[in-house]
Amino acid sequence: MSSLLAVLDAIESEPAAVQLRTRSYELLGDLAGRTVVDAGCGSGRAVAELAERGSHAVGVDLDPEMIAVARQRWPAGEFHVGDAAELPLETGSAAFYRADKVLHVLDDPARAVAEARRVLAPGGRAVLLGQDWDMIAIDSDEPETTRRLVHAKADSLPSPRVARRYRNLLLDAGFTDPIVEVHTGVFTDDTALNLLRRITDEETWLAEQAERARTNRILVVVPMFLVAAQA
Repeated sequence: MSSLLAVLDAIESEPAAVQLRTRSYELLGDLAGRTVVDAGCGSGRAVAELAERGSHAVGVDLDPEMIAVARQRWPAGEFHVGDAAELPLETGSAAFYRADKVLHVLDDPARAVAEARRVLAPGGRAVLLGQDWDMIAIDSDEPETTRRLVHAKADSLPSPRVARRYRNLLLDAGFTDPIVEVHTGVFTDDTALNLLRRITDEETWLAEQAERARTNRILVVVPMFLVAAQA
């Protein structure tokens, strides 16, 4: 858990990641005094940032260990162990909903989006944010091996290509007026190497990437889909 948190913290602290979270908050709207649920909140950083913007922020995550970490790190936040497909909120009780890098780990993302629609009050707003695991670009001297490893990682996930479906999932759940943005995360330091270690443990391939990192030649590009819509 500690090693995973260290990687997540490093990624979330990247300037591009901070800017992307900020943009997701902007797309939600005026948060002051209103309830926003962050589904799949992980260690709770976004919940704390949403609360700083004046909202009543509620974090939900299926992992009890993550919720324990979130409660320890952000004692002012409200956190619950729960499933994104069965949120511990009353129907129509939230003004905003946010899911960041969550739907790709779900077997049925459409069910989670329908649940978002349930908990939102009329006129509420949802924002979905995440990467398409088939679209990650990595500079390598072994392009065929790289392609194989990226696709193998994607195929190991329940819904690796769900990000490209965000707009249609929202429309299918009854949301309207979707806004679609694609932001590009560019990693050229040790964070890139940490990301690649989450993709594969193939030592020979990773050795080449480690050498690239040592000589300032590593490059990992991750397109991030950001979609907002009205309930």
